[in-house]
Amino acid sequence: MSPLQHTKLFLIEYTHLAKDALHIYVALAILLGACLVFGWKVRQWRPWLLVLAAALAGEVWDWYENDALGRSADYDGHWKDLWNTMLVPTILLLAARYTPIFEKPRAPDAERRDAPSGDEAQVPAPAAGGERDFV
Repeated sequence: MSPLQHTKLFLIEYTHLAKDALHIYVALAILLGACLVFGWKVRQWRPWLLVLAAALAGEVWDWYENDALGRSADYDGHWKDLWNTMLVPTILLLAARYTPIFEKPRAPDAERRDAPSGDEAQVPAPAAGGERDFV
């Protein structure tokens, strides 16, 4: 058994989580870790692609290992693992790109400066003796 499989079994036993739940947590750790380490944003494609690359590499590794042990390929299981791994990072990517929920809130004083005051525009007074000087 490979070190990857030993690590998976250790995590399953130690955390008491299902293998499917570990896929989600590992995907989030890779996504957020890449953003933290490399300074990437969730709305960018790079962290999402890194999660996809890691998920594909893990499934290929599983496939080769099962093949080496003489087990038949479980294509449905591999697709389920990929789907399960990529779902939350995809939702976060789409939410960050196409909704305002990850935008920083504006400072209250910035909103006041940008908002119209409701006052009429101030026009400079005409020169004394001009047309509008009735006094």
